[in-house]
This record gives sequence, structure tokens and C-alpha cells, in this order.
Amino acid sequence: MQTIEGPEEFAARFGAPPETIERLRTYERLLRQWQKAVNLVAAATHDAVWHRHFADSAQLVRLAPPEARSWIDLGSGAGFPGMVAAIMLAGVRGVSASPRPSPTSPQTPSAPGRVGGERYGNPPPARGQPVPVASRERQSAPIRFLFVESDARKCAFLREVVRQTGLAQAGIAADVLSKRAESVRRSVNEALPRVLSARALAPLDRLLELAAPLSPPGTTLLFLKGREVGKELQMAETRWQFHVALVPSVTDTHGRVAVITNLERKAKD
Repeated sequence: MQTIEGPEEFAARFGAPPETIERLRTYERLLRQWQKAVNLVAAATHDAVWHRHFADSAQLVRLAPPEARSWIDLGSGAGFPGMVAAIMLAGVRGVSASPRPSPTSPQTPSAPGRVGGERYGNPPPARGQPVPVASRERQSAPIRFLFVESDARKCAFLREVVRQTGLAQAGIAADVLSKRAESVRRSVNEALPRVLSARALAPLDRLLELAAPLSPPGTTLLFLKGREVGKELQMAETRWQFHVALVPSVTDTHGRVAVITNLERKAKD
């Protein structure tokens, strides 16, 4: 698996235009500045920001349905994956649809003891091939991002990233909500078709508990998961019914992106 060591490799891998790379450079600079006072990322990842954080987050963009009008990032922390997704979509206008897992492609219903979705949609790009920056036709109405984070200091950092990267001027509405994920339901517009994302926040069963109140019909959940995703799915299936697809990560051999739709709580016996 190719390591993305810096902006040049990132641009080649994701087909990112210069303005996107410049915003990510600003993000990296702020991350390093604020890290001195706020524990934003693990110390071991300081020298691998473009691979471990930026690329890991950017891979979600091609999996988001083009009709989504709202993107909620739960437990945002330093902004991964939601802030990177916002930057990747900033300023994109009239982008022709790139190859991606189609929203109408058959998805594998979850079933006890079986991990579905390795056949989901198109295979990931071959090593060294660019991953599309965005797979959406941007409409006149901008997509709205909501970053949910309970730590006030991290919220201040996220607001500064939004300001200094100029997301609003690039057509991305972004709000930072200083609340726990459990208490944000009344703060969102339930009518908007949306994406929910999270990374390293909680086991899948708990993530579904947090996501369910924020997931009207048509919601797509994008959760970055590691080698234990199979076990997490089996546990989640005891309480939840959903369609799931596991897309191989472009940054971690053992990683998967869990793409979940049609989430419903199972009726109690």
C-alpha cells in the first residue's frame, strides 16, 4: 500500500486541485500550532498527517451520495474525517460524476456471522491510481457540515480551521457544535438528506445508537473501522437491522469503511 507522505502524493492520489492542497496545508499548519496546547492527534502520527489523517479521511468523499445536503461528523476531535471532507468539497462546482459505488447498486443486508459488502460497487482504485476528489454534482444549494465535539478547546480549533481555510467563501456552510453526540438531535434539520461520519469514536453498536436519532430515511453512515469490524458487525446485528458494505481502506491494509444505509432498530421479542 502506497504511503502518502505529503501534499504532492496526496494531490496525485486524490486528483486534488491546488486550492484544495493549499487549504490542507493551512489545516496542517494549524494542527501543528495547536497541538502544542491541545492534544489533537496522537504523537506517533505527527509526521504522518497526510497519510494517517488527511488521506484516511478524504477517501470517504467518493462514498458519499451526491444528493446529500447535510454532513454530520460525530466526535470530530481534530476534524477527522469531517473537516477533510469539507475541504475536499469546498469550491467544487459542476464536477462530473466519477466512478463510485452507486446508490442503487445492490448492497448486502447484514446477517449474523457474515460480513457483507466486500463486493460493494466498484473496486478501489489500483495502487497509484488517483481517487476522485468528489463524486457529486454540486447543486446551487451548498452542503452544510456540522462538527459535533464535546471538548471546547477542540471546538475552538475546528472553528479556526473553518475560518482560515475559507470554507464559507468556497460554498461550504460549516458549524461547530460543542455538545456530546447524544444531545445534538434538536440542533439538526431532520429533513435534509445526509451523511453521518465518525472515526475512532466508539464500537459500531454504540455508533449506531448515536446515529439512529439523526438518521432519517436516505441517510448514509460512513464509519472508518479497523481489523475488528467483523466482530463489531456481529454485535451490532443483535440490536440493529441495516444494509452494510465494507470498502477496503486506501490507507490501511486491515482497515475498512463501513457504508451503512437503511438503519432500523430491531423490534424487541
